Amino acid sequence: MKLTKKWMLGAAIAVLVVLLALWLFQVQIGTALLQQVAHKNIGRNIIPTLPDGLHLALCGTGSPFPDPTRAGPCSAIIAGDRLFIVDTGEGSARNLGFMGIPAAKIEAIFLTHFHSDHIDGLGPFLLQRWGLGTFQTPTPIHGPTGVDKVVDGFRAAYVLDFGYRVAHHTEKIMPPGGSGGKGLPFALPPVGQGEEVVVLNDKGLKVTAFRVNHAPIEPAVGYRFDYKGRSIAISGDTTATPSLVKAAQGVDILVHEALQPKLVHILETEFKNRNLGNMGQVMHDILNYHTTPEEAAAQATRAGAKQLVLNHIVPPMPVAYAYPAFLGDAAKFFDKPITVGEDGMLFSLPAGSTDIHRSKLN
Repeated sequence: MKLTKKWMLGAAIAVLVVLLALWLFQVQIGTALLQQVAHKNIGRNIIPTLPDGLHLALCGTGSPFPDPTRAGPCSAIIAGDRLFIVDTGEGSARNLGFMGIPAAKIEAIFLTHFHSDHIDGLGPFLLQRWGLGTFQTPTPIHGPTGVDKVVDGFRAAYVLDFGYRVAHHTEKIMPPGGSGGKGLPFALPPVGQGEEVVVLNDKGLKVTAFRVNHAPIEPAVGYRFDYKGRSIAISGDTTATPSLVKAAQGVDILVHEALQPKLVHILETEFKNRNLGNMGQVMHDILNYHTTPEEAAAQATRAGAKQLVLNHIVPPMPVAYAYPAFLGDAAKFFDKPITVGEDGMLFSLPAGSTDIHRSKLN
């Protein structure tokens, strides 16, 4: 008994000593910790560590709903040593940095459509690429008809900021010609005369845009990336549509948006019960131009996809415990791996292989 009391007293004294040391040396300890963080993260670049092939990094898997665990929609595609971004939701540019994927390596950005949650993070991407990469030309931004108007609007909003940064850091550090983006619109074939157009075909990488149905939003597209025998298709926002199934035939990974109506109905009811009728109506309206997890699973089966990754998660899913409620009966419609996308996930598809490796970068 005496030994136990002595041990407890000794342990208590040790804890007090540690706490006292943490308080007395807070500045020194805090500075040392920050130095370690800086040493680990500044200049971090995972791209050279990846095998040659096609890679998918989820820099944003959320939606317009507030979600502490998910940024707005954003997928990074790495083909060999080349980096491309699909959609630029709010907060996703920061995630890219946390994941060790430098914005300075972005070769081009692809936008699926112009809903605010898919473009509201574009400014930080353009600024980071410019500041880190000292580019002499604007960031190429591909998208369907209208993308040039969107990009020009961002340039107009940021034009004063661009001037401040050049004046402060000099043209050598922030070359004026590299600020902002350049919209590169492509036209889809007329309805009924084809659903796809090749946007990029260069150095073994082929990027195909395909029409999806997100009416009344028009145009709206998804993208397919093919590189060295590996393939990834990204749906963008859409209802279940045959054009996506056709474009995604045989892909290794289908990244598909998903909304669970049973859970959205909970939000609709709660908004209406709190006399927030406008938002209640919004919850009702969004049901008719998105895809349920079950429908996305059926799409993946019809396309012959190897894996299904869900993104643009609606409603927010801040804890994995809720994923079964979100997925519903999706597994009945697709008997291969289904992943509820999380920010920071990396899927690697090595060339010359059928393997798909999943990891977490942050």
